[in-house]
Amino acid sequence: MKYVLLFVETEQFMNDLHAMSEADRARAFDRVHQWFADNAHAIRGGSKLQHPDTATTVRLGEGEPIITDGPFVEGKEVVSGYTEIEVADLDEALRMVRTWPGCPVVEIRPLQS
Repeated sequence: MKYVLLFVETEQFMNDLHAMSEADRARAFDRVHQWFADNAHAIRGGSKLQHPDTATTVRLGEGEPIITDGPFVEGKEVVSGYTEIEVADLDEALRMVRTWPGCPVVEIRPLQS
């Protein structure tokens, strides 16, 4: 089964990350890199996204689309990256995500066949 893991950063997470010393931040990123290495057998692709300020949002509805600069979500959470995985089932995806050392929210979405 294929899933996409959407990594969601919160405002508090970003504040905490920026408040870390450079050495602590490097250790945090090392844990994330290790997670990717430990789960390489299931990872099929993915990428870190550029900062939300680089986003362009198109809101469709009645009339002309409304195009704005900035994040596509309202609120204090922003999707910062994604990874496509292929695992046996949702339980296996959940086991992977339970060990994720990065941002505090991960959305698991199955891909359409």
